[in-house]
Amino acid sequence: MSDFSPAAAPAPPSLTDFASFYLYGLTSQPYRQSTDVAQFGQLYDLVIGGHGGVALSSSFHPYQLVSPAGVTVWYAAFAQLYAQPDRAALFASMAGEQARYVVAPPASFSEFHVWPDTRLTSPENPVFSHYIPFVLPFLVRKNPAALRWDAELAAAEGSKEIFGRHLDQVNAAVRFVQPAPAFILGFDEFNEAHPERLIDRFMSVRDSLLVH
Repeated sequence: MSDFSPAAAPAPPSLTDFASFYLYGLTSQPYRQSTDVAQFGQLYDLVIGGHGGVALSSSFHPYQLVSPAGVTVWYAAFAQLYAQPDRAALFASMAGEQARYVVAPPASFSEFHVWPDTRLTSPENPVFSHYIPFVLPFLVRKNPAALRWDAELAAAEGSKEIFGRHLDQVNAAVRFVQPAPAFILGFDEFNEAHPERLIDRFMSVRDSLLVH
């Protein structure tokens, strides 16, 4: 009889092994879905690049991102993968092969749940009833390498014209789920402890919208 016991299977990662990112912009209809996996893959390449992770197959208004119970769309995406019988292989492929997946969020996230921070509501800021905020979420396996968006931004060395060419590609790539006149304002990481920072991103352009 061998003295060696079989190696235990590695434990699947936890949510702390992932980062929650999002594109944010303005549109006329924030909640839209698409089943076009190839287009989501193209968008993922332009924004995230060579990192394993998940694109959610929907855009959202910010007030759809967190359920009344405090569950985020990013956590819901992680939970859906974790519930798969082959989750160990799925998570391993994200780390080792930079695999990307597309996950449809639960229908419950179609509901609006206004946060304590009400700055994006129409009564408080009517401009956001015309230029309506939207978010496209990505759940990304943590990796020390730079994300594609950050790498392009660094390569532009502060030139709006140079980075603008990449932003134009991203805007073109979102048309399958957010058609014109929607447009992207930027990209950031969602901080669950400080969700108001997402709202700050939209408030930073509020005054410029008022003059249009």
